Formats: sequence, structure tokens, C-alpha cells
Amino acid sequence: MSMLDLGEILRILPHRFPFLLVDRITHLEPGKKAVGVKNVTFNEWFFQGHFPNDPIMPGVLIMEAMAQVGGVLLMTSTGNEGKTAMFGGVHRFRFRRAVRPGDQLVTEAEIIKWKGNAGKVTVVGKVNDQIVAEGEYLFSLVETEESQGTFRLSNAYEESVAE
Repeated sequence: MSMLDLGEILRILPHRFPFLLVDRITHLEPGKKAVGVKNVTFNEWFFQGHFPNDPIMPGVLIMEAMAQVGGVLLMTSTGNEGKTAMFGGVHRFRFRRAVRPGDQLVTEAEIIKWKGNAGKVTVVGKVNDQIVAEGEYLFSLVETEESQGTFRLSNAYEESVAE
């Protein structure tokens, strides 16, 4: 088990402000499980308009924060270094309660299934040990062609999505 600080997360994820939505990985078992933290503050850019008199973290950003923890888990697994985790799908996702300024969103991500460059991850987001969101994500790990600025989806991804 290991932990990752912000500098290590920045080396793994391509996301940057304002879309880097994980502050720390508190538990990491490559190929198995990761736990990540997003400290939600009133200074977040999205609270200016969502909603000014009743600030709530947008659901799509909760999903993104949770996906980033899943991405760290996948990209730290053996053989996946230097790849980028891309969304392939979202299944059985539910929101249970709002996330507000001052909350600490803790995401637990576990690999359910892995085949080639495609995988399924289950995620559970909690605030104060209460579930706020949960579901499953499909990911594809893609090679980045930095010189051309494009992504190549692998055949394994296309095959797993077709199943």
C-alpha cells in the first residue's frame, strides 16, 4: 500500500486546474484499489453559478473527481505507465446526497474486470462516511501520440464495449 501526494498525481494524470479534482491518494494497491480525496472549498470556480445562494458541487464534477481516482488506479497498474485513462461508459450511477463547500469527498475505486487496455471500475464516493454517489465506469487506456496531439483507442477497448 502506498500514498500519493499532489506532485505524484500530477505526474500520473493529464488534468490541470480547473479540472484536476483529486488532491491526494491516501491508499493505493496498484491493480486492485485506490482511495482518493477531493477537498471541496467555497473558492471552487463552479460555486459561482451552482448555485450562488445554495452552493452544491455539480454531479458531473463529482463523477469526474471519482473517475480521476479510478484513472490513477488504472494508470499505476503494471504496464500502464504513460497511458491515459479515457471514459468508455458509465453504468448504474446514482447520487445519494449533495456535496457542499467544506466537505471532503473520499472516493474508493476498485477494479472489477480488466481485459487488454479496457477495464471496469466500481466507485463509491463518501462524505463523513455517508455515501454521496456510486456506480461503475468503463475505461480504455490509450496511447498518447504527443507529436500529433491525438489518441488511439485500442482494439481491446472496442471489443470489450461490444460485449
